[in-house]
Amino acid sequence: MAFFEDVILTDSIEIRTTPDKVFGFLARLVDDESYRAWHPADHVALRWIKGQPWEEGSVVYAQEYIHGKLHKLKFVVTKVVPNRLIEYVPTSWLLRKYFPMNTFMVAPNEQGCVFTATSTFRVGWLVKTFAKNKLERGISSVKKHMKEEGENLKRILEAEESSHINSMDSDKQ
Repeated sequence: MAFFEDVILTDSIEIRTTPDKVFGFLARLVDDESYRAWHPADHVALRWIKGQPWEEGSVVYAQEYIHGKLHKLKFVVTKVVPNRLIEYVPTSWLLRKYFPMNTFMVAPNEQGCVFTATSTFRVGWLVKTFAKNKLERGISSVKKHMKEEGENLKRILEAEESSHINSMDSDKQ
């Protein structure tokens, strides 16, 4: 039995918009207001400490509720492939041992694109053995949060897309 095991949580959702509009939305996450608009129930605060939003080497500080507890998080963006991928990890090397990677991926398809959020957790056998129920509740909360973020992103971007199409239609008249 390995001392640590990776638990990978993934949530994907199809969005009727283009990958560049998904990345545009993420680039507009610059302050508390824009962050709360993405997930009003859980997101509290966001600020970029270093660099520009979602550029390699940039550092972001965020506060959000997960499983009813306020978490204060600081991440560094480690990889960006425009309109395709963002990788980010905790700034703390110690936290990185237990939460080694998070990603946002966007893949185009016929209807628009698929947005996929992934979080990787490293769980030790002691936790799996002696805190199994707490671990399962935590994982369930993170899955729920990720799903809600995807659904909110879809709702926001498809409403913008619909508004843009309606605006173009009225301009033609």
